[in-house]
Amino acid sequence: MSSLVQSPTLEILAREPEVFSIWKGPPFSNGQPLVKLEKVPCTAARFSENGSRLMVTKSNTVISVQDCCSSTEIRSFDIPSLLAATLSPCGTYLQTFHKATTPQDKNVVLWEVQTGAAVYQNFQKNMSKTTWPSIIFTSDESVACRMATNEIQFFDSKDFSKGIIHRLRLPGIAAIELSKAPGHYIAAFVPESKGIPASVQIFSCSKDAQTQPIARRSFFRCSTVALHWNKISSGVLVVAQSDVDKSNQSYYGESKLNYLTTDGSHEGLVPLRKEGPVHDVQWSYSGLEFAVVYGFMPARATIFDRKCNPLLELGQGSYNTIRFNPKGRLICLAGFGNLPGDMAFWDYTEKKLLGTTKAEWSVTSEWSPDGQYFMTATTAPRLQIDNGIKIFRYDGSLYFKKMFSKLYQADWKPEAPERFDDINELVKSVETLKIDNNEKKVQVPKSSSETRSNIQASSVQKPAAYRPPHAKNAASVKAELFGGTAPSEEMSKNALRNKKRREKQKEKKAAEASAAASSS
Repeated sequence: MSSLVQSPTLEILAREPEVFSIWKGPPFSNGQPLVKLEKVPCTAARFSENGSRLMVTKSNTVISVQDCCSSTEIRSFDIPSLLAATLSPCGTYLQTFHKATTPQDKNVVLWEVQTGAAVYQNFQKNMSKTTWPSIIFTSDESVACRMATNEIQFFDSKDFSKGIIHRLRLPGIAAIELSKAPGHYIAAFVPESKGIPASVQIFSCSKDAQTQPIARRSFFRCSTVALHWNKISSGVLVVAQSDVDKSNQSYYGESKLNYLTTDGSHEGLVPLRKEGPVHDVQWSYSGLEFAVVYGFMPARATIFDRKCNPLLELGQGSYNTIRFNPKGRLICLAGFGNLPGDMAFWDYTEKKLLGTTKAEWSVTSEWSPDGQYFMTATTAPRLQIDNGIKIFRYDGSLYFKKMFSKLYQADWKPEAPERFDDINELVKSVETLKIDNNEKKVQVPKSSSETRSNIQASSVQKPAAYRPPHAKNAASVKAELFGGTAPSEEMSKNALRNKKRREKQKEKKAAEASAAASSS
């Protein structure tokens, strides 16, 4: 395991009101994380996509960009009336959006972090999920572009002083998504208009190859889309959402899952086997499989290959979230938000369920970059109480838990999964490491039938008396709030009075019986 020593240390960013901290690990020594940075003042904090840099918003005007290896500040930016900021995937650029005082005020600025120079400026009237960040990059920052009115504008990502180097005309365009590296494609969404169906088209980012779309899919009843590229840029999954469900089965409208490939081999619907909404969809890290949670509750979960052939059915349940392990093989199926928080951990190559558990009220969830841990967090403002972090092992057993009076954010520091050891050996040994105390079997000698019957008789328990739900945990909750231990056999005054009454009645009956026997 010499390569384990060379693997980077996992880190977690936890943001509380006005401060953030960074922990080292897991694994944790003595069950507690080692604090790398403690309670640093901020109003927001975010890692770059590759984890090399950290953006810290210190106030409404000051942003600091720090190097994650040395934890030192690279540069600080003073931007009055700041509304939003983000780092480019490799942390080369900082993009800011501030309140414009006049239409001539260029309120979107792209800064080069190392030099602090403003390399691009533009005016943007407002900000929405589809228009921010204004300039988007591929994961290796080799392509940069911007969605404008009726067109996509492309830039030289190494030299923004050249301005717009070419344009792709697309009337009515409403959303775009660049593919990951390698391979440079862009998916564009044009909504329905004047009887013309909505469409998603894939184009090459190369100017010479943009005359015709590589792939195209049209559909009616579509208000918005979510575009999901795989890691190898060979295909994009399109969740098409309509505000109205014509079947009147859902108040939230209807959704369909479409799939387009860059080689033109597939342009159509993914064959889902149950009616209802698409709750979640995610590609595996290899880009060769994708998983979908879909259908009316209890929802169904299926893993498909990139030709849309089903590989594995994960069953049905109260699920709306699915997460692929970055090291492959493993998957977490969960029901968060307004669902009970059930979690199931699968080894999908072996088609084996590793374990189940629960994480109620979780708002965010993600695998660690090394694939060994799964973190859930209950955060504000979504939930104002029971804020905290839970970390589970890949088989579902709880590893760590910490509660906060208020928690706004909990993120893993991004790392390339290739830098960590493979998890396969750990998965193979999960059966030997896992001990289930609830399923221990009693060994009975075959020759002793009398002993066997005695054990069976003793194992049969009488049904327990009914206890209302609110009374089941009352003692433990009281102990947690006010200190001390929860009493296990403490009786109420009424119960004690009834017990004494029953004993007196027994004594009276016994006395009467003995008197009758003596008289006879």
